[in-house]
Amino acid sequence: MIKQSITVLGAGSWGTALAILLAKNVHDVLLWGRNKEKIAAMKSAGENTFFLPDITFPENLSVSSDLQQAVLQNDELLVVVPSHAFRDTLLQVNAIKPKIQSISWATKGLEPDTHQLLHQIVDEVFPDLANKAVISGPTFATEVAVGLPTAVTIASNDITFAQHVSELLCNPTLRPYVSQDIIGLEIGGAAKNVMAIAAGIADGLGYGANTRSALITRGLHEISRLSHKMGGDDHTMMGLSGLGDLLLTCTDNQSRNRRMGLAIGTGKSITQAKEEIKQVVEGVQAARQIYSLANELNIEMPIVEQVYRVLYQGLAPQKAVQNLLTREYKTE
Repeated sequence: MIKQSITVLGAGSWGTALAILLAKNVHDVLLWGRNKEKIAAMKSAGENTFFLPDITFPENLSVSSDLQQAVLQNDELLVVVPSHAFRDTLLQVNAIKPKIQSISWATKGLEPDTHQLLHQIVDEVFPDLANKAVISGPTFATEVAVGLPTAVTIASNDITFAQHVSELLCNPTLRPYVSQDIIGLEIGGAAKNVMAIAAGIADGLGYGANTRSALITRGLHEISRLSHKMGGDDHTMMGLSGLGDLLLTCTDNQSRNRRMGLAIGTGKSITQAKEEIKQVVEGVQAARQIYSLANELNIEMPIVEQVYRVLYQGLAPQKAVQNLLTREYKTE
């Protein structure tokens, strides 16, 4: 493995986990976060006590709240900020270093106001960018950080660049696959969060394994329909960033989106659920974005619609399930 110098932008749980992984792969890694107090605390403790406590940073992992230093210090750039901060972060990077040659991101979601996929934002901010890649798949940050076996997919406009990013991440506990379907990866990574809220709601209501299985299966069908309409490869939805990520997020309580649904299903308000989870729940924003996108594209996404109505129109969870069960009968 050739040693590289890599900057990871975003010191949340997922950005920190990827920074730890890359550092374990003998790369020199600088992890950037915008919150000066938290970064100072992480530097002092030698770990991310806020999101990944008790996982010690490797010696070749440093942290900084100075974006200019972070961007200028290394050529390899991996963006892992929340989707709502994605454009602003790229604009700040562009103001510092407009002639970057490549960029990768492991952020999942759509832009809140425009409903754009993240690669579209990359194209707008860096129209002359030579190489871009997105990392997605069924990944919980803690498991990656401690080295439990994990697989991801890396999609790029250039398969050679996808393979390069794969080599940066690959080690005995993380297996990357490569693809050229950026759209499919981004749709799968964003939409599965909405389905996880739906699965959590159903489990919170006590509806059992049959209901959960049906939601996951029909949820995959909805996601596939959206991906196909937007130009994604149908095969992607049966891979790690489609079915794999959907299964993970809908069935394990490490998922913040599933926990949000569970809280709602047991009668808690959205505000109460957010206070308990204490981290960004991407599916809440994604429900509104994907619901709007589906309407714009004239795509039927009934599970997304019911989650949207629960989150934003005050629909009772029991009524949302009833609405799904009483829809017009159709062939599969």
